[in-house]
Amino acid sequence: MLKGKVAVITGGSRGIGFTVAQKMAENHADIALIDVGNIENTQASCDMLKVFGVTARPYKCDVSDFAAVKATVAQIARDSLIFSMSEENWDAVININLKSVFNMTKHCSPIFLKKHYGKIINVSSIAGLMGNAGQVNYSASKAGIIGVTKTIARELGARGICCNAVAPGVIDTDMTKDLPGRDKLIDSVPMKKAGKPEDVANLVLFLASPVSDYITGEVIRVDGGMAM
Repeated sequence: MLKGKVAVITGGSRGIGFTVAQKMAENHADIALIDVGNIENTQASCDMLKVFGVTARPYKCDVSDFAAVKATVAQIARDSLIFSMSEENWDAVININLKSVFNMTKHCSPIFLKKHYGKIINVSSIAGLMGNAGQVNYSASKAGIIGVTKTIARELGARGICCNAVAPGVIDTDMTKDLPGRDKLIDSVPMKKAGKPEDVANLVLFLASPVSDYITGEVIRVDGGMAM
């Protein structure tokens, strides 16, 4: 389905990001995994993806760093031949979750524009739709991603570029398994269970594939009905 395409996945060495990478690789996309963590771990994740017969390369990058993202995207293009909230906590989360979207879009969109085709899939959250007490920075960053998504969809749609966002709810990952109040949170989900990373990855695959070429500017929830 995605043969000849390159999937650039941030936070891709584990959790939802890695599950998305698996789904893309299963469908014949070459993979570029970006992670700020240990490059050996990211390489190990890439090695697991090569069983699908695709190219998978690791990239160490802090996606909140404008210049680092520019350099990393340029490297990917060459390699793949295809173009009581503290101010510190606020800035850190906004930079990692929101500025990173700007950085990646800024440096990837010229490649898409040259090809007159591209798929941008941003990961928001139901916190960006509903808000979440005690997480004003996180909720603001995820709501900002929705605004960016809709704006980019309007700006680039005429050039064959789709921009959509997925909004996961409670998903079983290493980050959420020990979440305080998790049971109560799951009880608020109409389906009475947490989602799996594969549930998010399946949606990302759909949005990345040609069968969704006329869908743009959408925010699609993967939340068991939690935010409906």
